[in-house]
Amino acid sequence: MREPWVTAEAVDTPDGVLMLQQRSGNSVITIEGRVLMSSRHTRSEVAVAELGCAAIQDRPRPRVLISGLGLGFTLRAALDVLPPTADVVVAELNEVVVRWCRGPIASVAGDTLADPRVRVVVGDVADEIRRVAHDPAAPRFDAIILDLYFGPAEPHPGGDDPLYGPTILKASHKALSPGGVLAVWGEVRSPSYERRMRAGGFRSEWVKPRGGGPRHAVHLGTK
Repeated sequence: MREPWVTAEAVDTPDGVLMLQQRSGNSVITIEGRVLMSSRHTRSEVAVAELGCAAIQDRPRPRVLISGLGLGFTLRAALDVLPPTADVVVAELNEVVVRWCRGPIASVAGDTLADPRVRVVVGDVADEIRRVAHDPAAPRFDAIILDLYFGPAEPHPGGDDPLYGPTILKASHKALSPGGVLAVWGEVRSPSYERRMRAGGFRSEWVKPRGGGPRHAVHLGTK
């Protein structure tokens, strides 16, 4: 008989109840019952980080923005390929997820937040992108990696999607250094998002991670 899931903590958020559950060495984060990430299925998280960092990892001091934090596997994969001189900013919308990654699930991905290369910003990743884009004195990012609850395949009722629409793509282009990379996880390949990437000044391609979800894709935009 399988062990029951144990709820470590559940908190209300604007998007619904966010919950950390554990069973037999497996940790999952859910929202309103939907599994967002599992410590037993991490291939897509690893792929988006490795693909996002591949072209910039040999720069003298690569600067990377990652969102969101989740169980820490995207961050772990980026740290594993980036040099000791890297500067990694993690934007996580929910403070409780940061607390989980410093507490009950710190060991799941190797205590990523203890790495001196990492700085956490609790807030919307789009705000961090806009802050850098609109400040000429701010250092540019060499890579922006988006691994969020949902990817660009899901339509946004407001038209100009705040995470994947034309406006934030133009800001992302400004926030990146020459040759910088925007890497975006998605449930499926999104041709419309590829078109928006190209319209925003990116060279666009997509990769299907081997061993990821049955349809998962990583969209790559190079400045």
